[in-house]
Amino acid sequence: MRMQAWTGHARWLVLGLWLVAGAAHAGQKQVGGVRMPDSLTLQGRTVALAHMELHKRFFFKVYVWSLYLEDQPRNASEAVASDSVKRLHFRFLRDISRSQLVDSLRHGLVSRNPHLNEGPLAQQLGVMLASLRDVGKGGDLIITYTPDGGLEVGGEASGGVFIPGKSFADALFAVWLDAHPIFPR
Repeated sequence: MRMQAWTGHARWLVLGLWLVAGAAHAGQKQVGGVRMPDSLTLQGRTVALAHMELHKRFFFKVYVWSLYLEDQPRNASEAVASDSVKRLHFRFLRDISRSQLVDSLRHGLVSRNPHLNEGPLAQQLGVMLASLRDVGKGGDLIITYTPDGGLEVGGEASGGVFIPGKSFADALFAVWLDAHPIFPR
């Protein structure tokens, strides 16, 4: 009889712990072991998590990237054109050297948008790449565009830099969303 009573209490205890654990993670999504909040408030504006994805190189987990958007666009063109808050957040799952990060970003961006290889956009890309540094497992690279401001690059993977205006941010987000199609085409 006592065993049945204890078993009944244990079930309630397990259920309670399960509910508490679920509540602790409510409002978050998880991909590749990385948890990100469903929404953030940035400069008084709410941005929602639009997408999360694990990036692997060969069989190594490299990073999880998340895209936060203030608006709810129907396609990538709307997402880029919108003068609203946008954020790309990278959480690294392994140590990455500065040279690996710079080479990867330079190649990925310039190969998909030749305008990033010359003129003002190339100079702004150079400023962003110059801010990058070695990043350890669990470190972040956070790229945020805010209207009437520009692009802010921060996190452990960057010394921090601000690039004014919208043109470089548009080029960067256009390349990223073209290379990682998350909207219907």
